[in-house]
This record gives sequence, structure tokens and C-alpha cells, in this order.
Amino acid sequence: MRSTTTEPGEPEPGPHGPAKQACLLICEHCDSVYRRQPLARKQTAHCLRCGAVLERGRRLNCDQLLALTIAAGILFALANLFPVIHISLQGLSNEATLWESVRALAHGRITPIALVAGLAIIFAPLLQIALLIWVLGHARAGRTAPGFGACMRALEHLRPWSMLEVCLLGILVAIIKLAGMLNVSPGAGLWAMAMLTILIILIAGRDVRRLWDELGVTPR
Repeated sequence: MRSTTTEPGEPEPGPHGPAKQACLLICEHCDSVYRRQPLARKQTAHCLRCGAVLERGRRLNCDQLLALTIAAGILFALANLFPVIHISLQGLSNEATLWESVRALAHGRITPIALVAGLAIIFAPLLQIALLIWVLGHARAGRTAPGFGACMRALEHLRPWSMLEVCLLGILVAIIKLAGMLNVSPGAGLWAMAMLTILIILIAGRDVRRLWDELGVTPR
């Protein structure tokens, strides 16, 4: 579904208050301005100039997002408490959690890599989950969370830094490569991280942005 558009850069007629701004969409790629159209569940609005996705029909409501966020918090705890990989050879065995993997990288000359890994697979997802619980918990009660604007902007900035899927792919590649030399098996933490990756993608997407409109908050 393609939304009705005005010419890029053309001023919208009428008042420019919060109610008017809530009816507008701006393409993130070419800055074209559009009037928001109601979308059904599986419909998508595209930019007429560059073809980028402007908006999708909402898939999850606030209650569902909050439930998935709490589930993501539980999975995050499991992914950090239980080993992600088991290695054994000739009676000797070893296992490591995500945090232990980051600590192992911190020794030697690759300490900067440990900092990036810790940010991408531990701190960024943890902060995402905490911020989502904060804003969604208040939104479910019909209130705007204190610091709502800062939290929503932080969530947008954290999205590129949360790289659980990259870590998951790296672990799977390591398991395949080591399988010919050692006895390697995935741990409970790896399964938890795989499910957490899917949940993070679901809850940190465009559905959360609707809170701006639902709570009547004007971005500044």
C-alpha cells in the first residue's frame, strides 16, 4: 500500500500543532513528507520517491510488547547464566558463558575488542530491555514514563549497537569449525540467546515508535 504524498519540501496547509504533526510521516532516507494513512495489519506504506518503507501496519499492541520484553529479560538472564558452548577433548572439558567469553577477550592485546563485544552482546541488549520495560510499563497504565523522550531516542541509538545476531552467527561458525577437532556442543545459553535475538528484533522495531502518537508526545 502506498500512502498519499505531498511534493517533497512543500509546506503542509493548516495549523502545525502536535495533532497536525502526528498525522505526518517523514521518510528517513529522502526527507519527503507524507500524510499518514490508516494501515491494516499486513499493509505497508512506501515512499513514492525512494521506495523506502515508511510505516507498517501494527503487529503488536502495548500489552504484547511488554510481555515479550519481560520474556526477553528472562532469556537474557539465562543466556548470561548458562554456558553457550561446551568443549571436551580426551576427558578434559570446558564451557563458557557470554560474560566469561568477554572476560577472556580482555586479556592480551585485544582488550578493545572485548570492550566492543561487551557493549554489543551484553550492555546494549540489557539497556534496551530495561528501557523498553520502563516506557511500556508506564504506557500500559496510560501514563507517559518520566524521561520518555530520552528513553525513546536512546532506544533508536542502541539498535545498531545490539549485535546478538552477529554473536550468534559467530558462535555457530566456531562450533562447526571446531567440530572436526574437538567434541563441541551448544549449551543452554546459546539456545536462550537464539530466542532472545528473535525477541529483540520483534520488540525493538517500528511498533515501539507508535508510543509517540498513542501517548500524545511531540518529539523535540
